Amino acid sequence: MIYLKTEEEIELLRQSNLLVGRTLAEIAKSVKPGVTTLQLDRIADEFIRDHGAVPTFKGFPNPWGIPFPASICASVNDEVVHGIPNSRPLQEGDIVSVDCGTLLNGFCGDSAYTFCVGEVDAEIRRLLKVTKEALYKGIENAVHGKRIGDIGAAVQEHCEKASYGVVREFVGHGIGKKMHEDPQVPNYGRRGYGELLKQGMCIAIEPMVTLGDYHVRMDADRWTVRTKDGRCAAHFEHTVAVRKGKAEVLSSFEFIEEVLGDQAI
Repeated sequence: MIYLKTEEEIELLRQSNLLVGRTLAEIAKSVKPGVTTLQLDRIADEFIRDHGAVPTFKGFPNPWGIPFPASICASVNDEVVHGIPNSRPLQEGDIVSVDCGTLLNGFCGDSAYTFCVGEVDAEIRRLLKVTKEALYKGIENAVHGKRIGDIGAAVQEHCEKASYGVVREFVGHGIGKKMHEDPQVPNYGRRGYGELLKQGMCIAIEPMVTLGDYHVRMDADRWTVRTKDGRCAAHFEHTVAVRKGKAEVLSSFEFIEEVLGDQAI
């Protein structure tokens, strides 16, 4: 069932999502060679709780009933999504996708950003750039009267034009009082097909894009998803409210990009 949000509920969603943006900006300050994703997770957990919210990822169960053990997903290089923070130091030239969720005043925030660790190859930076552009192509189509397939088609066309793979098995989603609500929001599709978009729908759009083939596999931990061919993947995500004429982005990359400066994607 799809829940249309009131203006008051959308404002509460915005506050939770802005906290996610600020949390990702705190993480951005520490992304460098030698830092572990476990350290990044501790930064996020403390920042979220200090601001009166709770991390929605921690303890969230997967289909096998295994709770996620951390407050952020930190996916390095060929890890696409749901990477579990660990004590392995990040290396110069790595990329790390950080996905973060909060629950504040009864409503959820959800956003993701892929960071460069030190100097990253131009080929990889281009993957990040195109993935981020694809996110905004999808957002342009999240308007009243269009359909879910319009969002996915926009993302898919932009990424495949650059010869990248678009992951099929994992998708965006509705968001509100629960982190995952209807409808599902794939990053591929056909224009004019799928659920009708209506004013007040709130969705998380999150392209997951690979440098090579789009096929993925899951690690034995039943959480970490990585590319089958071992090539890098990027992930960017915004929470948006469907509006008439133009979607409203409720999350923000501005805080992150203030920290990154010229190094921002």
